[in-house]
Amino acid sequence: MTAYLARRAAILLLTLLAASIVVFVVLQGLPGDPAALMLGTGAREDTLAALRQRLGLDAPFWLRYARWLGGMLVGEFGVSYTYGVPVADLIRQRVMVSLPLAGMAIVLSTAIAIPTGVLSAAKRGRAADAAAMGAAQLGVALPNFWLGILLVLAFAVKLPWFPASGFPGWSDGAWSALKALILPAVALALPQAAILARVTRAAVLDTLGEDFVRTARAKGLTRRAALWRHAVPNALVPVVTLLGLQFSFLLAGTVIIENVFTLPGLGRLVFQAITQRDLIVVQDLVVLLAGSVFVVNFAVDLAAAWIDPRLRGLPA
Repeated sequence: MTAYLARRAAILLLTLLAASIVVFVVLQGLPGDPAALMLGTGAREDTLAALRQRLGLDAPFWLRYARWLGGMLVGEFGVSYTYGVPVADLIRQRVMVSLPLAGMAIVLSTAIAIPTGVLSAAKRGRAADAAAMGAAQLGVALPNFWLGILLVLAFAVKLPWFPASGFPGWSDGAWSALKALILPAVALALPQAAILARVTRAAVLDTLGEDFVRTARAKGLTRRAALWRHAVPNALVPVVTLLGLQFSFLLAGTVIIENVFTLPGLGRLVFQAITQRDLIVVQDLVVLLAGSVFVVNFAVDLAAAWIDPRLRGLPA
């Protein structure tokens, strides 16, 4: 397990380094002047020169990258040109919205999908299976932003149970803050739950056809016991792997959902930074979001290896 952990950690570090290079090259290394992009083509030359000096754009390319990467490693993300405050402060404020939102969405998605997938596999070919997979197919087809609008109309306009938009802040109380995140979390979770339910069903059905499950049944184990003791635990590897991939989908979905519900999270900050041409914010956020996806996938690989020890001997 130690060798496997070392291999995966080395791959994680190399991937993070490659991602930082790609992001930096795309945003600052391509032809064009980032200062002119931020200020517009009508900006005066002395203003452009001052901004280039302020952003360090007058330094060599390799030195700019080294400074930026070194700052990222110690938590110095630079200063936002639009807001005039350290990017780290912006991220610290916005992550307190996006992280609970993503956490609620992934928990809700898992809580719906795994029982639904297992039930559908256990009732294969019956009405419950058809209903569950029909609902899953509908969930896959629904865009999360359209689902979010429907939820607002149903549970904020027609039935005023939840706020339609905005975030009161954690200082107003945990329940008030969580209440504002429920509809966005549901809008994010349901499409992902539909995909996860289908994968869970397929994985459980494959496991139910294995020899060890038939042997357990031949020894007198009931169908329910064979399902939960043998089939479900051995079907968790693809399910856990998909959970890691869904984290990246949730991050992408927050860019839209946070704008639909006017939530001051990282997704909305990315959107605002792009529209305001705040390149340093975009650069830092893209690397941080990509890094979080890589770290989650690293954790998923470790979880899969813990569930199935055979994976530890596979090439990294």
